[in-house]
Amino acid sequence: MLAFLVQRISQAVLVMFVISVIAFAIQDGLGDPLQEMVGMSVSMEEREALREELGLNDSMVVQYLRFAGKAIQGDLGNSYFYGKPTLTVIAEHLPATLELVIGASLIIMLLSVPIGVYAAIRPQAWLAKFFMGVSTVGISIPVFLTAIVLIQIYSIGITVEWFPADTGWGQWLNGALSTDGGMPSYGRGDDLTHLFGTWNSGFFSELGLMHLVLPCVSLASIMLPLFIRLIRAEMMEVLQSDYIRYARAKGLSSARINFLHALKNTMLPVITVGGVQVGVMVAYTILTETVFQWPGVGLMFLEAITRSDIPLIVAYLMVVGLIFVITNTLVDLVYGLVNPTVKLTGKKA
Repeated sequence: MLAFLVQRISQAVLVMFVISVIAFAIQDGLGDPLQEMVGMSVSMEEREALREELGLNDSMVVQYLRFAGKAIQGDLGNSYFYGKPTLTVIAEHLPATLELVIGASLIIMLLSVPIGVYAAIRPQAWLAKFFMGVSTVGISIPVFLTAIVLIQIYSIGITVEWFPADTGWGQWLNGALSTDGGMPSYGRGDDLTHLFGTWNSGFFSELGLMHLVLPCVSLASIMLPLFIRLIRAEMMEVLQSDYIRYARAKGLSSARINFLHALKNTMLPVITVGGVQVGVMVAYTILTETVFQWPGVGLMFLEAITRSDIPLIVAYLMVVGLIFVITNTLVDLVYGLVNPTVKLTGKKA
């Protein structure tokens, strides 16, 4: 266990070093920071003095070492727009993004496992074929389009007149497909519960949950089809294995075979993929937060690009990279603990 932790921490440090180099290179390529810090009326002499004071005339190696030294101490500079440390700005926006990721993850887990298992156990059933067809279409639809459609249906509302209104079934179908709207589709709402200082959440109030529904469903829509198909494929492969045939020969019940033996081994690769996809969802929140004007780190990042807020852009890349590294490390730990045939040293038992 200790050797594995040392190995993973070493790998994490190496990955973060690469990310820091990339972030520093992006920072240098985004333009001259003096243009954002001083006005047009500042003379060239004052600009050069400020450039010397900030160390912008130093070599790239010296500037990177200074940047890395401050980053290790938790100093990624101050935001030009907000006028305070970038990590503080990110910490203020991060709870909103974590809400979306947690909500979307819950939707994915609650739907993908039963649907994927059912589609594997009953592959020829019409409902299983329907789920697989919908999942194929779902993978092809971008998240921002799903968000716009949900807003149109459940926030703005639609009136459907596709069927003859002079018959009872036509009136019923039109009424079933029509919606009155009214679902919140902008921001997080004002009814938030404060947890730790500036950290707050909408999970503990009805209004906050209503604001979460559409963004979480939109974010989950891009990953849900992937997990349904993954669980189905892994489950069908496990059901063809020798130990499942042996369990059937022993006369074990189908429920015990499917949900105790097969499902447990099916979830092992799902855990690995799921842990990585949680980090990917943080990146996908950029589109979701833009459509719903959700005040998370994704929307903050886009606004920072618009404002040329270079320190905030670099800090965002570093923090997201750190989230990926931590997530992957935890996934490896969980996988080693769940699968008894794999030692944490990375060798088969």
